[in-house]
Amino acid sequence: MAMDSNRLPRFFSLLLFAAAVLFAPALAEIRSTTIRSDARSIIPFDEFGFTHRGHLDLSLSSIVFSNPNADLTQVGFFLTTRESWYHVLEQLNQGEIGCSVQSEFVKRVFTFDQIKGDSFDTSFNVSDSNQLTLVFGNCVRDLKISMNVYSSMYNLDTKSGQRDYLSAGKTSLPWIYFLLFITYVAIAVAWIYVLYSKLLSVYRIHFFMLAVVLLKALNLVCEAEDKSYIKRTGTAHGWDILFYIFSFLKGITLFTLIVLIGTGWSFLKPYLQDKEKKVLMIVIPLQVIANVAQVVIDETGPFGQDSYTWKQVFLLVDVICCCAVLFPIVWSIKNLREAARTDGKAAVNLMKLTLFRQYYIIVICYIYFTRVVVYALETITSYRYQWTSILAAELATLAFYVFTGYNFMPKAHNPYFAIDDEEEEAAAEALKLEDEFEL
Repeated sequence: MAMDSNRLPRFFSLLLFAAAVLFAPALAEIRSTTIRSDARSIIPFDEFGFTHRGHLDLSLSSIVFSNPNADLTQVGFFLTTRESWYHVLEQLNQGEIGCSVQSEFVKRVFTFDQIKGDSFDTSFNVSDSNQLTLVFGNCVRDLKISMNVYSSMYNLDTKSGQRDYLSAGKTSLPWIYFLLFITYVAIAVAWIYVLYSKLLSVYRIHFFMLAVVLLKALNLVCEAEDKSYIKRTGTAHGWDILFYIFSFLKGITLFTLIVLIGTGWSFLKPYLQDKEKKVLMIVIPLQVIANVAQVVIDETGPFGQDSYTWKQVFLLVDVICCCAVLFPIVWSIKNLREAARTDGKAAVNLMKLTLFRQYYIIVICYIYFTRVVVYALETITSYRYQWTSILAAELATLAFYVFTGYNFMPKAHNPYFAIDDEEEEAAAEALKLEDEFEL
């Protein structure tokens, strides 16, 4: 059965919600939401991975309807999975139901005809293990509602009975982040030892590398504490502020480090060209915007009215930053190729060229894995194993840090600068063969 024109806009709004659910991360903290004169047919709140001992607590206050005589059996809260929501869309499309709240495919928490005043409290037990989204449905046309909503979703520990406010697939994140923090601290200590033992071969960029590792470690320990507090209490208790600060600094310093290494700063030359400075002037402000977008998304929830726009801003900025940091590496490779043919030091420049080619490939692999592969892994992985995609991204980052440090570490006899005559001749021959192959 085809939909009539009056139901078409509502159907598309429901379809948009389905897309939002599909691409939204699972959040877990206790959330307070204020709704004012809102006539949307669907208002999604948070998504949460429940175990068989899951609970939802809802507290509503200051409830006001634009039409007190409306049919409130068609207004209420319900829980739904992504798969179930597609069935609801199909029912609405075929005209089998007129209201999503009444569908048998959703877990109805309550409808507003049960409310006898301007406030309401309820607790809903979830006995089926699944990832569910809390949704407010309003099937009464032009009915505007105002209310304050306090929502809390959690699981009860099977042994202690304590509340766990982290989603079922992310409850192990505090330990994962803490172990990664210990790993980066060990790397920082090892790097300090390398700098001390090779002091005569240390450049300024090596100290910058140390700063990047330390900021990453601080970011991880704040993330571990943030998730730990959320797990126990449902709120971050200020640790999220520290996490945002160190995440911001870590993001800026990491992209700056890639640009500086890519330009050969401190290794090949003690200065930056104007075009390289412009890349940094683009990357750093973009990282500020990206971090602002991430804070807004986290604090307003995945389904806030402006969250979709901020997600697009974050994605666009991230793509621009990833592309921008590749240009300096390409410029260095081009300059080294030209120098290898003209300055009589073919072997030296060929070795540098090989190093920068390798680094270019690794940067591309790192960006591709953390932006594409991790996203695909998050999409196809069961909600119970959401931690695996986070761990995969962190391990990829760790491998990138180790690769960068190992290849650009200070060395007393750097193979890229100390080359004998035989190697020089071999490198010149290699360049000659490469030119013939290109021709």
